[in-house]
Amino acid sequence: MIRFSKFIWVYAIISALVLVPGIFSLVRYGFRPSIDFSGGTLVEYRTSAKVPEAVMRQAALDAGVSLVSIQQSGGSAYLIRMKPETNQKISLMTQGVERLASVSALAVRNETVGPTLGKELLSKTLIAAILAASAILGYVAYAFKNIRFGVAAVIALLHDLLVVLGSFSLFGHFLGVEVDTLFVTAFLTTMSFSVHDTIVVFDRIREYTKRDRSRPFDEIADIAVTETMNRSLTNSFTIIFMLVALVLMGGDTTKWFVVALLIGTVSGTYSSPFVATPVLLLWHKLEARRRSR
Repeated sequence: MIRFSKFIWVYAIISALVLVPGIFSLVRYGFRPSIDFSGGTLVEYRTSAKVPEAVMRQAALDAGVSLVSIQQSGGSAYLIRMKPETNQKISLMTQGVERLASVSALAVRNETVGPTLGKELLSKTLIAAILAASAILGYVAYAFKNIRFGVAAVIALLHDLLVVLGSFSLFGHFLGVEVDTLFVTAFLTTMSFSVHDTIVVFDRIREYTKRDRSRPFDEIADIAVTETMNRSLTNSFTIIFMLVALVLMGGDTTKWFVVALLIGTVSGTYSSPFVATPVLLLWHKLEARRRSR
């Protein structure tokens, strides 16, 4: 048995080092929303040779297109975000790029989302996250017949979500990464993975609590974490290896989606023994002190 409970202050420092910069970035910079949320047109160009950004902007100006951003996503691939535009103007811009840069250009992706649909998608995402967190709190509390388990699981869940959100706020500010519907998928998947590992640890704690009521609660928590650590790491590393391979060798369109899943997986693996369990242990100590008065 490893006495994990002796190092709660270390876990608090580690979490703070990760959470504080992310929360600061969320408050200060927010996110860079994709057209899925803000509305607009996204065009992906494939050209026969590299095209300077100034040429892209001049072609857009000549076609009467209002550009928002230009992002190179490969050797000669460009993601261009603009205000909602017609196919006619996009065709004019394509012709302008070919004429000004003396290259062949093909618009392989053309998506337009209205601002109303973007706001609706954002509101539905927030509602889904709140409902999921509430359902998890209620289910875990009911399954373990103790509200402490449910609250501790949700606190660990919020920890993981803040890690993912803060990371992508920083990515958006420093790397220009945008959040889209794939990020929402990764966000909700993180919620599921976080609670999955936490329940395994909590179930072992409940089992030993019923078996030996004379044993101190912190010792029971240490035994549970020690016995489940190998399983959690084995399970998580099989996922992490796959996600790292996808980040390194996957396509550009899914790269940041996979990065979000990778961050959520690592954070979820950490939070189950080192966030959820310490919260449960601290709560138990506070209740014990209150009863002893």
